[in-house]
Order: sequence, then C-alpha cells, then structure tokens
Amino acid sequence: MTKRTLGISLYPDHSDVNEDKKYLKMASEYGFTKIFMSMLEVSEGKERVADKFSDLIQYAKRYGFSTTLDIAPNIFDQLGVSYDDLSFFHDLGADTIRLDQGFDGQKEALISFNPQEINIELNMSNDVEYLNNILSYEANKPFIQGCHNFYPQRRTGLPLDFFIKSSKRFKDLGIDTAAFITSQSGRIGPWDINDGLPTLEMHRDLPIDVQAKHLFATGLIDCVIVGNAYASETELSQLGMVNRYQLAFDIDLVDDINELEEEILFDNQHVRRGDITDLVIRSTQVRKRYKDYDNPVSINTHDFKPGDVVIGNNSFGKYKNELQIVLKAHTDIRKNKVAEITQKELFLLNYIGPWDKFKFGR
Repeated sequence: MTKRTLGISLYPDHSDVNEDKKYLKMASEYGFTKIFMSMLEVSEGKERVADKFSDLIQYAKRYGFSTTLDIAPNIFDQLGVSYDDLSFFHDLGADTIRLDQGFDGQKEALISFNPQEINIELNMSNDVEYLNNILSYEANKPFIQGCHNFYPQRRTGLPLDFFIKSSKRFKDLGIDTAAFITSQSGRIGPWDINDGLPTLEMHRDLPIDVQAKHLFATGLIDCVIVGNAYASETELSQLGMVNRYQLAFDIDLVDDINELEEEILFDNQHVRRGDITDLVIRSTQVRKRYKDYDNPVSINTHDFKPGDVVIGNNSFGKYKNELQIVLKAHTDIRKNKVAEITQKELFLLNYIGPWDKFKFGR
C-alpha cells in the first residue's frame, strides 16, 4: 500500500514562473511531494511550451516532487504529439499524465505499457465500469493511477455518497487514488471561474486542514492535492501537520482542566473500544494506565453535548480516568468535561469506528 502524500497544483499559463518556484520551495518545506500541473490551456508553440514546463518540472525535482501533467486531447494535436509516443512528456520530466479523455479500454491498457514508464492517471469522478474495462484488457496495473476532478463552480462539486461509491471502485482494486481540496486564499485555476477548486462540494468553505483530514479519514484517498494556487504559508503549514493516518481532532480545552487530564488527553494513543456504543466513543486503555491517579470531580458542567471530551473522575469507580467523546447528549456527574471538538470537525466523528485510533491536536 502506498504511503499517503500531499500535493499542490500549478497553472504555468496563468502564473509567473518565479512565483511558481517560490511556492514549490515553500511547499517542499512542509512535506509536499506531488505536483498537479495543468497543460490544458497551452497556446504557445511546442518549443516554448517544452522550455517552460521542462524548467519548472526539473526545478521541482530538485525538491523531491513528482509531477502529473493534466493534458487535454487538443493539446496533443497542437503539440503534434501522439498517445502512442509519450517521449515528449518524458523529456519534460513528467512522471504521470492524466488522460482527460477516455478511450475504449484497450487503448488505455496499451498506453500503460509505454516504454518511458510514465504513469497513466484516470478520472475517478464517474461511477461507471471504466477502470474494470481497462484492467480487463490486461493493463499494466502498477502504472495506472486514479484522481478525482475538481469543480471551480460553486454547487457543482461531488456529493459525499457519490464520491464514496466512485472512489471505492478504484480503492477496492488496489489503485492509487487522489482528490482535491481548496485553499481559501488561492485565486489561480485553469479557468476564469474560480469559486475554489475542491472535489467535494461540502469542502468548499471549510478550513483546508479539515478538508484534508476528511479525505484521509475516508480511507479512500492516498494523495490530497490543493486544487488552486497559491495556498498561503499558513495553510501549507496546517496541511503539513495533519496526521495522514489517524484523526487528530482540533479541540478547545475547558478552563479547569487539570494536569492529569491534559496528560491523558494529549500523551496517549486513543483507540475506540471494539464493542461500540452509540452514546460515546470510549478510549478504555488509559483508565488502566492511570487507575491509581487522583482525579477530583470538576466544578465545570456535567451536562454533555455531542463533541464534548470527558474523562471519568474519582466517583466513577473502575472507570475512573477513562476518556470518552460524547455522541449523544447526557448528564453524568461521574465524568469531567475536559474539552470540546471544534464545530467544523464534529462530522469527522462519523469516521471513528470500532478499534479506530485517534488523537487530539494541541
């Protein structure tokens, strides 16, 4: 299984190359390793195009990036390039080309055996048998990848249920997957309409790190790419700190949290108990570790709402110092409220299943 990665997008026909290079360098410092580079709007001659893209791709390689070129069929005609010979893109330094247009399945399978060993990226945003058809022609599977579309127009992004279904088609067959999130500061995209560039419509106005947490939490996406340029340094930093393999919730602490409760909260690997309940998410191992530690009843409220994080106090018997995340409102004097999950991350509680691991971000 591929390790999870972060990516950025570049639009060389709408941006300044020096700004692109600054952005690349900065993104590399925060752990980004993938570039989605648009070649949909090329209007210059083949030689100028080659110089511009080659310069940028080779610069990116110095910082450890791999590059996917998004290429429309008309670009092949403009550049005099054939799907049967990808040497032009290999010479530019591209690692992957995205097939913006689908063929009959047999054609894609043949392209996947290109001698340059360029990866072929397929569009994931269709819930059809496209991938199965290609693989049925004995495609070169290690060189097949999937990536969702992004949607510049507000209210045209994918709904979550459709996204899940179409993503499963790729993930269930062991294909590497990618999807887009949107920067709230980026203004550059491929077209003149840019209401953000997410894959999922529900992400369009969310903080960028919450979008990434969600995509990784689905277990269906290997690479999360910022669709628009340029994300701010703050956003890149936030994404660089996202735990790619388990949810780490953003929380607000209560005023009267004690040192023991902070240690339980932040210094432990939490695991949801396998025999789940719909009242709370239970992290039970911590109560064994801290069974002999004193934890008085707090003066804070003991009326709990969904998203509250609570820890059993001295009056909770053998359950003292067990950590729970509230799923249904209830009242219990035997538990101290220590924090609450931020409003924008409450929906992520849906992704903590039996035995799932989770943490809390400081």
